[in-house]
Amino acid sequence: MAITTTIKHVGEYEGQAVTLQGWLYNKRSSGKIQFLQLRDGTGIIQCVCVRSEVGEEVFERGAGLTQEASVIITGDVRKDDRAQGGYEISVRNIQPVSPSEEYPITLKEHGVDFLLDHRHLWIRTPRQRAVLKIRSEVERAMMDFLAENEFTRVDPPVLTPSSCEDTTELFHTEYFDEDAYLTQSGQMYVEAACMSLGKVYSMGPAFRAEKSKTRRHLIEFWMVEPEMAYCNHETNLQVQEQFVAHIVSHVIGHCSDELKTLGRDISKLEKIQAPFPRISYDDAVTWLKDHGHDIEWGDDFGAPHETALADAYDKPLFVEKYPTKLKAFYMQPDENRPEVVLCADLLAPEGYGEIIGGSQRIHDYSLLKQRFEEHNLPADTYQWYLDLRKFGSVPHSGFGLGLERTIAWICGIEHVREAIPFPRLLYRLYP
Repeated sequence: MAITTTIKHVGEYEGQAVTLQGWLYNKRSSGKIQFLQLRDGTGIIQCVCVRSEVGEEVFERGAGLTQEASVIITGDVRKDDRAQGGYEISVRNIQPVSPSEEYPITLKEHGVDFLLDHRHLWIRTPRQRAVLKIRSEVERAMMDFLAENEFTRVDPPVLTPSSCEDTTELFHTEYFDEDAYLTQSGQMYVEAACMSLGKVYSMGPAFRAEKSKTRRHLIEFWMVEPEMAYCNHETNLQVQEQFVAHIVSHVIGHCSDELKTLGRDISKLEKIQAPFPRISYDDAVTWLKDHGHDIEWGDDFGAPHETALADAYDKPLFVEKYPTKLKAFYMQPDENRPEVVLCADLLAPEGYGEIIGGSQRIHDYSLLKQRFEEHNLPADTYQWYLDLRKFGSVPHSGFGLGLERTIAWICGIEHVREAIPFPRLLYRLYP
């Protein structure tokens, strides 16, 4: 009696008969022998079908299989050190489930637009499957870390009446007889929740109507946003570096096959251990000028600046204490230098840019009210957020980690569009 299992676990049944349920990835034949590559979501294995062993009827079923046809194969597990995964299947029976006619993604090179048009099929390929598996493990690692450190998950709304960071890059919709917007961030809501639960986080989609086509940007992306009551800037940075180091360590430990499929240099990831290097905005500007960049104090950093800074290190780099005028209205100024705020961006190595932005938040009612006036923020929309500073306000801090950039960096892939199952880009809403 054959045991139904998955490709990932066939090694547990060496010498026994197993049944595998999957799809035909590729096929080649020498006339009397068929080599069927079967995938099932957990891996790929070669199934060897010999005409003299299975009979004419079963052999013809194998011959009739086309790329991505769904099929159930029964056979004996045989160890083979030359095979992918170390095992292959000696076929006993082939049971076709559903045909696949003229499958559009063949084992040749295709253009990016073609592949994105067929993203619903592209995700079946080994490389894309590896990225999505790593994405799942990144999410698991984040939630494990936060749970172990006693953070409570809070889910903020996706429809909001305002912008978190006072920008015009919002997707507008109608909420009955009111205006509403797709959220850019759940930060303000988790700030409220941390005054109830102490340490909280949210994880969900965010939307930015930025007309950007760089390899670092998506229109819809996912963020995890922890927020901590009674937390200052220094503690905030320590949590961030421990968080990122834990994520990378988890992926190394649980996704070795996927990282190998992607050709990722794991030695670079093994260096990602806390603490991370830090540099002030002041020193970063000086360093950039010394290395030939045209930049002055008060200018924001672009991708070339972030890449140059990060390339000087083999770990993620904190750039902290940016000018107040460059950052959001809610960030706490440095009490010794009010022209800068207690914030930091975490830049990933290898040119992937900012993966975390965080800060200590303003907790003083009068100062936040002053910021409202300076930024012309509508009092009726933000009154609830200002209220938080009237009823037992405390110093608090938080950060937002962009999931896709983090995944792209860990995987070593060029563009964030591969780090999400169905990317939303400037000119792409399909499929």
